[in-house]
Order: sequence, then C-alpha cells, then structure tokens
Amino acid sequence: MEPQDLEILRQFVNNKLGGDDTQLDSLSEKPPQLYEDFRATGLANWWLPEESGGRGFSLEDGVEIVNEIAYGDAGVAFTLLVSILGSSVIRLYGSDDLKDRYLKPMAAGGTSCAALGSEREAGSELNRIGTVAARSGNDLVLTGEKFFATNADFADFLLVIAKAADDPDEYLAVVVPRDAPGVEIVKRWDVIGLRASYTYSVKLDNCRVPAANQLSGSGLRVLETGLNASRTLIAASAIGIARRIRDHCMAYAKEKQFRGGTLLESPVFAQKLGQMEMQIDVMKSHCLKAAREYDEIMAGPDAAKVFSRKGTLKSALTAKIFCGQAGWSIASAGSEMFGGLGYTNELPIGKLLRDMRYVSIVEGGDDVLRELLFSRYVIPVSRRT
Repeated sequence: MEPQDLEILRQFVNNKLGGDDTQLDSLSEKPPQLYEDFRATGLANWWLPEESGGRGFSLEDGVEIVNEIAYGDAGVAFTLLVSILGSSVIRLYGSDDLKDRYLKPMAAGGTSCAALGSEREAGSELNRIGTVAARSGNDLVLTGEKFFATNADFADFLLVIAKAADDPDEYLAVVVPRDAPGVEIVKRWDVIGLRASYTYSVKLDNCRVPAANQLSGSGLRVLETGLNASRTLIAASAIGIARRIRDHCMAYAKEKQFRGGTLLESPVFAQKLGQMEMQIDVMKSHCLKAAREYDEIMAGPDAAKVFSRKGTLKSALTAKIFCGQAGWSIASAGSEMFGGLGYTNELPIGKLLRDMRYVSIVEGGDDVLRELLFSRYVIPVSRRT
C-alpha cells in the first residue's frame, strides 16, 4: 500500500465517519451513501489480485486499512472487510472461469459477496449443517436456510457451504449468484452493535446452479481457509475501536474536574491509559504477525495445497481471541471512566462498547476457537510452540 492510499483512506474516515455517531448506529433500510463513496476511493476490495483487476494489497496492508476504518466505525469496517472470505477462496479453489465471472466484476465495481455457513441448529458445529446440495445432471440444487450472512441482500454472489445429498460425509462450497431463483432473504437481523452493517437470514429453496460453480476440495476446509483472512481482519477492527475509546477517554479526562484538578492528572487514570496503550500495541503486533504468515503462504506457488493441509492457522485464531478479549477489557475500563454516563447512549462510549463485543462472537466465539486451538495445536505435541 502506497502512502497516498493511506492518506486517501484517512480522509475518507475523517470526512465520512468522523461526524455524528448516531447516524451509523441505526438500522437504515439500505446501505448509506458512504459505501458508494468508499468505492470512489479505489480501495474497495483492496485484497483482490491484480490479475483480476484488483489492487493486490496484502493481508498485512488490510490490517492497517481495517484499523483505520474501524476507528471511524466498526460496522462500516466489517461490511467492507467480510467479502475477503468468499473472494479469497474463489481465488484459491475456483476455476479460471469462476474467477473471471465473479472476481473481475467485484474488482471493477467495488461490490461485495457473502459467506453462508452458519445455521440455527448446527451453530458452530458446521459438520451438522442441514443445507444440502443434490446433484441433478450438470447442476447442483441447494436447499436449506442459513442464519447469519453479512452483505447477502446486496452481494454479487453467495458462497454456500452445504452437505452432499448423496454422501453425508461430503461437504461442498458452492458459488451462487445472488439473483439465482430460489434465493430468498428471510430477514435482516437487528444487531446490538455494528448497526451500519447488514446481516441477514437467507433461505435456499431448490436453488439450481451449474455444478461447475463448486469449488475444489472439502467445503469445510475451504471455509476454514477463508476464515484465516477474515478472522485476522476482524481482530484488526478491535484495534481501531480500542484506539477510538482511548482517545475519547483522553478528551474526557482533560475536561473532567477531579480532586481540585482534572482527571488527566490522576495517577489512576494514567495507569488505566497506560494499560490500554500496551494492549493496543500488542493487539496490532499480533494481527500483523498473523497477516504476515497468511501472506507468506499466499505468495507461494502451492498456496491452495498448503492451506488445505494446514486449515486454520494458529496465528489467526490467537489474534482473534486475544484482540476480542483485550478489546473488551479496554472497552469496559473506558466505560467505567465516564461513570454513569458510560452506561447511557448520551456519549459514543456506549456504542463503542457494543461494537467491540462482536469481535469475540462472530466467525467463532471465544469458546469455540479455544477448543479448536486445543484440538489442533495443543494435543498434537509436534505442533506446540
């Protein structure tokens, strides 16, 4: 990423996200103009490869980008980053035809995609999903309902994880055009935080697509691979939220009268802000570490095979877990500094507290990821640090 790109990004955050937080904390009917404005910066889908017409930025660049956007609004950041999941696995496991039909239009138009994995009954146990893909001639017919799918209503395409109807042990990752017959938006979720984002429940009713829309490999492994990138960027969004909380605390402390001076002069306040700064620094360092590991694999000649073998990267897991927990600690300490006002909607801290909570919930809650970390990296002695 060039310095001028970072300057363009910061101008966007200052001009479009630096105003009234209440405008981004309501469930508007359609995505606000600011998403169109972001496309105009030339930074939309910054990770798409140059061969598809994209900017070809690394995941390490993405950590910096998401950090900046999330400082302005985490819901906007999540909306803009989450398409990396579906698009990156098409890049790795899709045919040349799929890359041409889906990635090139995304790069040209700055549009989005959605990943449909989670379901009500299966929860985090994706091997229990009920959505099925039945083979019919040269087509796949998908039936089922997906629970949480961010961007699904206005996406170009959906990445659907389904179980093969003729083999309960086989899982498929299938690219489904958003306008395919049988795709129905059931509802938009009224989320507690990230209210500038758009997350839906989606029903697939005998949705027919060409069998060539299936990605190579196990659908569950394909999903694991994509989650490495999106989890790292979700972790990075916690850095931006935390920085915003720190700055609000500093501004408040300069004005708040306390024991004959201001809160800024209190050693207790200094200790709390010093703790925040330490946590923010470590959060960023670990996100960059996870991103570099991902980028190193992506730069290799056999990235798809390496990811299929490795699956979930340890660094992506630990980055998301740590940033969610450290971010929540910062948000909690920050809200306490405002006293009773920290438990109201009068000040931005309430919104930031709600926004921060998502980091430890979406794309695998902390308990789910800790169990995964244990089974993949603690039990096998050879893989311990």
